Amino acid sequence: MADVTVKQFAEVVGIEVGRLLEQLKEAGVPVSGADATITDQEKMELLGFLRNKHEAGEEKKKPETSKISLKRKTVSELKTISSQGKVKKVTVEVRKKRTYVKRSTLVEKEQDELQKAREEQEKLEAEKRAQEEEAQRKLAEHEAQRKAEEEARQKAIEDAKKAEEQARAEEEARKQAETQAAKKAEPAPAPPVREAPKPKEADSRRGKKGAKEKTRYGRAELHVTGDKSGRRKKKARPQPTTSTATGDHGFTRPTAPVVREVSLPETITIAELAQKMSVKAAEVIKVMMNMGSMVTINQVLDQETASIVVEEMGHTVKLIKEDALEAEIIEDSGEEEALPRAPVVTIMGHVDHGKTSLLDYIRESKVTSGEAGGITQHIGAYHVETKGGKITFLDTPGHEAFTAMRARGAKVTDIVVLVVAADDGVMPQTREAIQHAKAAEVPLIIAVNKIDKPEADPDRVKNELAQENVIPEDWGGDTIFVNVSAHTGEGVDELLENILLQAEVLELKASREGPARGAVVESRLDKGRGPVATVLVQKGILKKGDILLAGLEYGRVRAMLNDHGEQLSEAGPSIPVEVLGLSGTPTAGDEATVVPNERKAREVAMFRQGKYRDVKLARQQAAKLENMFNRMEEGEVSTLNIVLKADVQGSVEAISDALTKLSTDEVRVKIVSSGVGGITESDANLAVASSAIIIGFNVRADSVAKRLIDEEELDLRYYSVIYDLIDEVKAAMSGMLAPEFKEQIIGLAEVRDVFRSPKLGSIAGCMVVEGVVKRNNPIRVLRDNVVIYEGELESLRRFKEDMNEVKQGMECGIGVKNYNDVKVGDQIEVYERVEVKREL
Repeated sequence: MADVTVKQFAEVVGIEVGRLLEQLKEAGVPVSGADATITDQEKMELLGFLRNKHEAGEEKKKPETSKISLKRKTVSELKTISSQGKVKKVTVEVRKKRTYVKRSTLVEKEQDELQKAREEQEKLEAEKRAQEEEAQRKLAEHEAQRKAEEEARQKAIEDAKKAEEQARAEEEARKQAETQAAKKAEPAPAPPVREAPKPKEADSRRGKKGAKEKTRYGRAELHVTGDKSGRRKKKARPQPTTSTATGDHGFTRPTAPVVREVSLPETITIAELAQKMSVKAAEVIKVMMNMGSMVTINQVLDQETASIVVEEMGHTVKLIKEDALEAEIIEDSGEEEALPRAPVVTIMGHVDHGKTSLLDYIRESKVTSGEAGGITQHIGAYHVETKGGKITFLDTPGHEAFTAMRARGAKVTDIVVLVVAADDGVMPQTREAIQHAKAAEVPLIIAVNKIDKPEADPDRVKNELAQENVIPEDWGGDTIFVNVSAHTGEGVDELLENILLQAEVLELKASREGPARGAVVESRLDKGRGPVATVLVQKGILKKGDILLAGLEYGRVRAMLNDHGEQLSEAGPSIPVEVLGLSGTPTAGDEATVVPNERKAREVAMFRQGKYRDVKLARQQAAKLENMFNRMEEGEVSTLNIVLKADVQGSVEAISDALTKLSTDEVRVKIVSSGVGGITESDANLAVASSAIIIGFNVRADSVAKRLIDEEELDLRYYSVIYDLIDEVKAAMSGMLAPEFKEQIIGLAEVRDVFRSPKLGSIAGCMVVEGVVKRNNPIRVLRDNVVIYEGELESLRRFKEDMNEVKQGMECGIGVKNYNDVKVGDQIEVYERVEVKREL
C-alpha cells in the first residue's frame, strides 16, 4: 500500500481529520499536519494503540463477573387414567438453576486473606522483638548497676578489713608497750586492764558501721573474720562450756574411727548393710566400685562379699548362720534325767518275703489283706506289748521303688530285723536293706521266714548272707539268726526275746521331761480329718494341745491316735501316734519338735518355706538351663508330663523316684505336680496346661475335676499296685520313642548281559535268582560282593513290557537310574525299609 496523507486516510477511515490527528498524537506517531504523509508502519502502530485502548475501555465499562448462573427448563407430559377410564394428560415443568463460581476469584480471595494474616503475623513478631529488645536492654542496665554495686561493696569490705587489721596492729603494739612498762614499774594492779575494753568498743562500733554497709544484700556475714560478728550484739548470756568464740559446733570430732560389730546373715542387700554400719548407702557403693564391682542399692550380696566390704570399711564382722532360728528351737539342754525306753524295730526285706505277715502274727491282726495286692505300700508303725516288754515296730515296703522309705526307717530305728524267705534266699532288696542298716550303724537280726515250707533251706540263706559280710553267731560272727514261720508262729517268741536282749545290750534311754521331739514316719491328707501325720516320739512327752513344728508345717495337736485307732492324751518315747491339727502334710522324715508358742512355730515354718522355695526355684532355673543346653546339643527330647496324686507322702516320693528313673536320652518323664489327697480341679487345669496324664494312686477325682477331665478328654488313670503303674508308664514311654528302621533284602538279580539303549543308556539283562525284584524299591549294585552303587531302578521290563515286579527264576531287563557302569557278573540287590517298634 502506498503512503497517503492524513487527510486522505481520514476520508478512507471515515472520521474527522482533527480527531485522527489527536489519535496519532496519542499513539506517539509524529505528524506535522493534515497534508503530512503516513507510512504503513505508522498505520499499524495507530491500529495497535486503538485496539488496546478499546479493550481497556471494555474492561472498565464491563465489570468482571465472578459468578455464572445457568437456568434450565424442561417440560414433560404424564398420562394418567381417571376413574371414568379416560386418559388425561398432565404437563410437568422442571426448572433447574445452577450457579458456578470462578476459580480465580476464590484463589484471589484466599491469597488476600493469607496476605492479611501474614502481615498481622509480621506485625506481632515485630512487636514481640521490640519487647524482647527492651527487656534485654533493661536487663543489661540492671546487670551493669548490680556489678557497680557489687564492686562498691567489695571495695567497702576490703577497706573495712584494712581498717580492722590496722586497728588490731595498733592494739597489739599498745598492749606490748603497756606490758613492757608494767614490767619496768613496781608491781601494782595494772590499769590497762580497765582501759582495755575502750578500743574494743571502738572496734565493735567500727565493725557495726562496716556491717551496716556490708549487709545490704544479706551476704556480709560470709565475709566477716572468724573472731568478729556482723550481727547486732545481744545481752550477754552465760555460754556453755562446749561453745567457742570462733562459732564452732558444740561437739568435738571423734579422735579415732568408730568400729562397729556388723552381724551378717547368708544374704544381705546394700541398703541393709549400710544401715548396720551407720553409713550412707552411697558410701558402700563407692567402696564396692573401688573394689571393681558395679552395684545398686537393692543388690543382694552373699556373706563372703559382704564381710570383705565390712572389713574394707574398718568394721568387724560377725557371721550369722542361716539356721540360727532353727538351732534356737532345736537347742537341747541335756539336763533331763534319761530313763529306759522301748526299742524301735524296723522290719525290712524283699517283696513277698513275709515281713507284714510276721508282724501280723506278732500283733495278732491281718493288715496285709488291707493292702492292695498284698503288698505294703507305706510304713506302718505299731506298738506291741510282749511278755518281756514293749517293742515298737516299723514295717517298710519291700518293693524296689521304696528305697527312700527304707532308708528313712533305718534312720529312726534302733534294731533292724531283716526277713529272708528260706525258699527264696538273698534278693536285691535284701542286699539294699543290709546296706541301709550298715550305713545307719544299726544292729541287724536275721529272721529266716517260711521255715515251715518243704523247700526251705536255711543254710543256703546263711551262705548267701555270709557273702554279704553278715556272719551268723554260730559261725563266729556277731549277727543273730532266728528261724521263724509267720504261718505257724514257730520261732516268733525266740525272735522277740532276741530283740529285747539286743535292746538291753544297747541300753536304750530317753528323757520323759521337757518338750517332745520325734520324727515324721508318714503323712497323708484325710478327707474328713485333714492333714494326718504319723509321728514317732523319740524324746519327751507329746501332749494333746502342744504346738508341734514338723518340717515346713506347724499346728496345735488337736488329737492323737495310736495304731489301734484309740484316742491318747499323751505319748512318751518310742510311741508312734497319728497327729491331727497340722497346717499341711509334712514330708516323711522331717523332724517334729514341740515349741513354746505358735508365733515361734509360724516364724520358723515361714523361714523354712522361704528357704525351700528359694532352693526349688534355683533347681528349676538350673533345670531350665540344663534342658536348654541339652536341647541345643541333642535336639528336641520327647517328654511325658505326669500329674501325680497319692494317698500318703511316702508313696508320692517313691512313685516319683521310680518314674524319674525310667527317663532315657530320648524320652523323659517329668513330674509336673505331685501331692497328697484326691484329684482336684486345679490338678486337672494343670494337666490341661501342661498336656499331662493324671495318675491317682489310691485316690479318686472329685465331681468338678471329673467333669473337667471329661470335657478336656484328659488321660486319667487309677492304680492301687505300684507294679501296674510303672509297667503302664513304661509302655506309654515306649510309644513315644522314635521308630527304628531295619533293612530287609527282598530280591537278588544276577546280570547275564548288558545292552545299550539310546534313551535309557545301559540295560542289564538279568536273571532273578532270589526273592522278587520290585520296580519302586531301592537297590544296590554289587561287584565281587562289594557295594559299588546305591540308588533306584529307572526301568524294569520283560519282553518289552513294563513290569512292577519280577519273581524268582524269570529273566528281565533292568535300567539303573543315573548309573551306566553295569557289567556282566554284577548282582543287583533289591531291599525295603521295615519299621521296628522300639521298647525301653
